Amino acid sequence: MVNVGAGEVLIRAEAAGVGVGLLRNREQPAPGGEVVGRVEAVGAGVDGIAAGDRVGGVVFSGAYSPLVIGRPGLVNPIPEEPDAAAAVAVVRGGLVALGALHAGRAVDGESVLVTAAASGVGHLAVQLARALGAARVVAAAGSAGKRAFAQECGADEFVTYADAGWGEPVDLVLDGVGGELVQRGVDALRPFGRLVSFSAEGGAVDAGSLLGGGRTITGFAVGLWSRARPEDVDAWRQRLWALLADKRIAPRYTEFPVADLDRALDLVAARANLGRVVVRFE
Repeated sequence: MVNVGAGEVLIRAEAAGVGVGLLRNREQPAPGGEVVGRVEAVGAGVDGIAAGDRVGGVVFSGAYSPLVIGRPGLVNPIPEEPDAAAAVAVVRGGLVALGALHAGRAVDGESVLVTAAASGVGHLAVQLARALGAARVVAAAGSAGKRAFAQECGADEFVTYADAGWGEPVDLVLDGVGGELVQRGVDALRPFGRLVSFSAEGGAVDAGSLLGGGRTITGFAVGLWSRARPEDVDAWRQRLWALLADKRIAPRYTEFPVADLDRALDLVAARANLGRVVVRFE
C-alpha cells in the first residue's frame, strides 16, 4: 500500500492522459499528468474529499501507475457519469480551453481561430468557442488530413499552417503551438483583436503588428490562475461538467491499455492524434 501523507489523497486510477508534456519528461521514472480515478484513502487535514469519491485532475508524479498520490485542489471531485477517458480529456484539456477563452474575453457573436485544433486542448476549444456563442470558428492544424475531424468538432473553416493566408480576419485567436505561429496568429486578427497564448513554446512578435491595429496578446497558464483566482477555475470546472452532461461538448480520444503507453506516446510524438490520447487501467 502506498503511504498517504498529510494533505494528500490516494487514488486508484481509471485512466490517464498522454500529451506533449509527457514527451518532454519521458525519461523520468514516474512522470506526472492528468488522472481520473477513485479515492482509496485520505491523509490528515484533507477536507472536501473522502474515500470512495471519484476525482480527476493533475498529479505531479506516478500518473501511469494504478495507485497514485494526489493533492486536493489539483485533483477535485468529478461526476460519476462520464466515461473515464472522456473525463480525462476534460479535467485538464477542457479547463485550459475554457480558461483561454475567458482570458481572451470571448464575446457572443465573435469569430475565433484555434491553432492545434485537433489536439487534446484544441478540439475542445473549437467546441467550447461554439458553445460560448462564437459566430464563426476557424480551425488551424498542421495537415489537411485533420480537416474532417475539425469540422466534426464544429469548425466552420479549416486552414493549415502552410497556407499563405488564414481567410478573413478574426476577433480572437487561441494559440497552443507557439513559435512562429504566434506572429501568424497576430496577423490573422482584426483591428482590436486579441490573441491568447497558452503554449509552453513561447514565440516572438513584432510589436509594430500590434500597434497599428490595437491588437493585444495575453498569456494564459491554468496553474497560475488556479493559485491566484481559484474561484474562477472552480466555476470553469462546474461549467465544463454541465456542458458535457448537456452534450454541448463531446471529447474525442484515442484509447490504449496502460501497457501500451509507448505506443500512445509515439502517436503523440508523430502529431497524428485526433483529440486526447488516453491510457486506461484494467
